[in-house]
Amino acid sequence: MNSSFWTVVGFTARNKLRTKAFIVTTLIIAVIMSIGINLPYIISQFSGEGKPTAVGYMETREDQLGSQLFTASHIGSLLTEYYKQQPKPELEIVSTKPASNEDQDNEAALKQAVADGTIDGYITFTPNKEGFPTVTYKSESLMESKVSQSLKIALQVVKQEAVLNGGGLSDELKKLLQSTIQFDTVQISTSGGAGSIGQGKTEDEQGMDMLTVYVIIILLFMAIMISGQMIASEITAEKSSRVMEILITSVAPLKAMFGKIFGMFLVVLLQLAIYVLVIIGNMSMPQNKDKLSSLGITLSDIDPVLVLYALLFFLTGYYLYATLFAAIGSIVSRTEDLGQAVLPITMLSLAGFYICILGGINNPGSTLVKVSSFIPFFSPYAMVCRLGLSDPPLWQVWLSIGILLATILGAGWLSAKIYRAGVLMYGKKPTLREIGKAMRAYK
Repeated sequence: MNSSFWTVVGFTARNKLRTKAFIVTTLIIAVIMSIGINLPYIISQFSGEGKPTAVGYMETREDQLGSQLFTASHIGSLLTEYYKQQPKPELEIVSTKPASNEDQDNEAALKQAVADGTIDGYITFTPNKEGFPTVTYKSESLMESKVSQSLKIALQVVKQEAVLNGGGLSDELKKLLQSTIQFDTVQISTSGGAGSIGQGKTEDEQGMDMLTVYVIIILLFMAIMISGQMIASEITAEKSSRVMEILITSVAPLKAMFGKIFGMFLVVLLQLAIYVLVIIGNMSMPQNKDKLSSLGITLSDIDPVLVLYALLFFLTGYYLYATLFAAIGSIVSRTEDLGQAVLPITMLSLAGFYICILGGINNPGSTLVKVSSFIPFFSPYAMVCRLGLSDPPLWQVWLSIGILLATILGAGWLSAKIYRAGVLMYGKKPTLREIGKAMRAYK
């Protein structure tokens, strides 16, 4: 390629990077990403979620003491011990001495403690025929799902602990009953012969692969949507302003089209790189880094082979859709008609995206995902999903790549002919018959 191609690339990239709309949009999206990533931490700072929620209870009255195993005092002390053993307790159990022998007076005292801010809520115990009392959590808030769920888990543990301690079991048996089951999942490979069995990925590596698939699919979708609209609108704007007539006298139509596609690719690549850096920077902050560590997410678990295949499908998927957007943009004379013209291509990209997000992530081995991985408009999404979450045979992967490359060549050839004929078609909306005639006339 001579210098005219790179001139179009440089002009397209510089022209887009210098626009205020591009700069402002990039900054706004980066700020929204930063706020979204840190939103849980921001909410916790203003709502006081950083400290445990104080939950009160009334100790057992003297007239209720006896041989009962599940008294309020006993359950309360077990709950207190349970939360004290946690590294970051969600709740703090606060005991209150009975004010009188009347239940109404004691509950009124607990309500007053809530009104004074001493506690955030309180629990009451109602005798139950099954032995363990019915526990009710009361607070001023309408929805306290986090507190309720924590109390349900804690009470189940407390009930088990009380029964074990009251049953006269030995410490060895109690330890055996309370110990958690060791359960792991490993992905195996059956396509590489008997030697590959059991050489698959651990649970942490599978989780990292799923995260990688999510990121690649979302980035590909963003790249197609952003660059496609920019390519089509750029060509349509040049047509409507008659700049195209001057441009094609200096640069061949093919070089102009592919120069714009590559120039927009560099712009989108820079924009996505900024977003990735923003995500990495925010996730590296102390409050987010601890959460990632607790989830077992580490960059060392990323599969480099998956990344290489994902980049290959990312590039091929981008160029397939970019050529189609360029062809559509060349036949539209007014920017007002552009949205309707590119809608079919947008729907194809949306279909591939939703096939993976709604179906492929949960069931990468489904027939829909397998078939979609060989359809070139969907394969950049579907095959990446299969590569990350299952173990497709190598011949299927390269067959999908071959079909995709052949489709890109065919779409590039067709788009180039449409582009050469469409850039000089003005006036009314061109029909398929008129476009066909112009393509045959342009040799």
